[in-house]
Amino acid sequence: MSAELKAMETPKPSYDQEWVIQISRALEEDLEDNAEGVPVRIFSVPKTLISFKPEAYIPQLIALGPYHRQRLELFEMEHYKLTSAKRVQKNLQLTKFCHLVNHIAESDSTLRAFYHRFLEFDRETLAWIFAIDASFLLEYLQTYSVETEGSLMRISSKMAHLIDYTRRKTTHHAILRDIIMLENQIPLFLLREVHSFYDQLHEDHDQVLATMLMGFCKDLSPIKHSNYQHFREECFGRAHLLELLYHMVAPKLQLVPDCEQQKPKEEEEIGWFRKALKSFLTVLICINLAPLRLLSKIFKSKAIKLLIKLPFTILSCVLRPGHKVDINNLISSAENVAEEVDCASQKTKDKLSPLVEEIAIPSVSQLHKVGVKFRPTKGGLESINFDKCCGAFYLPVIHLDDNSEVVLRNLVAYEACIAPEVMAFTRFTELMIGIIDSEEDVRILRGAGIILNRLKSDEEVATLCNGMTKSVRVTKVPVLDKAIEGANTYYSGSWKVRMNVAMKKYVFGSWPCLTFLAANILILMSTLQAACTMYNCSKIFKAL
Repeated sequence: MSAELKAMETPKPSYDQEWVIQISRALEEDLEDNAEGVPVRIFSVPKTLISFKPEAYIPQLIALGPYHRQRLELFEMEHYKLTSAKRVQKNLQLTKFCHLVNHIAESDSTLRAFYHRFLEFDRETLAWIFAIDASFLLEYLQTYSVETEGSLMRISSKMAHLIDYTRRKTTHHAILRDIIMLENQIPLFLLREVHSFYDQLHEDHDQVLATMLMGFCKDLSPIKHSNYQHFREECFGRAHLLELLYHMVAPKLQLVPDCEQQKPKEEEEIGWFRKALKSFLTVLICINLAPLRLLSKIFKSKAIKLLIKLPFTILSCVLRPGHKVDINNLISSAENVAEEVDCASQKTKDKLSPLVEEIAIPSVSQLHKVGVKFRPTKGGLESINFDKCCGAFYLPVIHLDDNSEVVLRNLVAYEACIAPEVMAFTRFTELMIGIIDSEEDVRILRGAGIILNRLKSDEEVATLCNGMTKSVRVTKVPVLDKAIEGANTYYSGSWKVRMNVAMKKYVFGSWPCLTFLAANILILMSTLQAACTMYNCSKIFKAL
């Protein structure tokens, strides 16, 4: 009884005491294994991005790594993680799974250095987390192996509804989206070590893992190109899967030489001749067709129609026997028509004007109307170009499906965290946001073979692009900015655009003058009506 009372009287360690114990233990371990040279590679998503659409950055089904480990809604997947760990246990050359855990625990300081947040887990707990999560991730990546029939870890019946070799099931893609999220990453070197532990059928473990990683990145990459040389040598130098995918789609564009400097002299002379010939033909077309088109557009405008119809309407009312004309009603109706014209022009202006966060560039449909042709390229972002001579906009082929929004957003978030000298991928997304405003823009790009749409409709693609307007900061990329400047110059130099500007400035912009003129005509008509009332004009017109 006295022992029980003594135990009850013994005070439990407070939160501050536990924190002191954790810190002192971390400092002691740091003296044993110094990881100061390891840079932070797994970040937290910036609040400016995660507040806009949290579900694109926070795992919805499975937690990998320590960041979202303690979320109750993700505990259901722990059962399937344990199933993967048991399957790894059967294939380990060691007798127990705990040997793998102990091996991971030896790299505790290095693993902690990868993460931006402070990890509250102790050394042993963190090692178990990484061992179990890496086992599940490796079993999932087996679906991207070319040797699925001879794979050591064929999918068990318990995991069949989650992991699918055909990659068609909804749950498979839900896990795929969680795996690529920035806050759900685990170090790639750890995945490599766990894979080498259990894979004893292949002599070259790295080749097998590199094949799976390449299949994974090809499946998720929004930009498809054939530049996969030296993938094996480069893939294991990356920190995690998202970083590996980022370096596949976003090369260092600042190292790409200027396209014009690579052109030979003969091509420059041919380009100059084509440009001169095109300018000459444009002048001829403007001389012949511009006045006709201008007059046609003027006479089709509501303002001119009102000025033409209003006098005849008043005359018919004046000359109609026994009918009184209320001038006030006519003036109010004219004002209503003026307001409708103003509202229509304002709606058109709002529809055509880009969002505040978009770059200044015309949409695809606007560029298409002035003769710009969109051409797909076989390269990546470095192949984006605008040829002013032939009016061709060269863009890489973009694959869009149900996973694309999560992939695009997390690639932008990762690039914002590492803050490279040239934020190429963010600038590319800004370009796509700028040129895609409507379903018609998507249809044109899809017809040109630039967008391969696996979503339900073109409208969903337009919604996806217009929804990604949040950006951390303004970016500048020489190659992309040159293409944007070329498209803007070509568009503003088009005679169609110049005519539209002149129409808005001198015709539709002069509506107050036209309203004043209409009011004067109404006054004259009212004077004519009063005179006809006094002198009985109807009899005079009948006599004539």
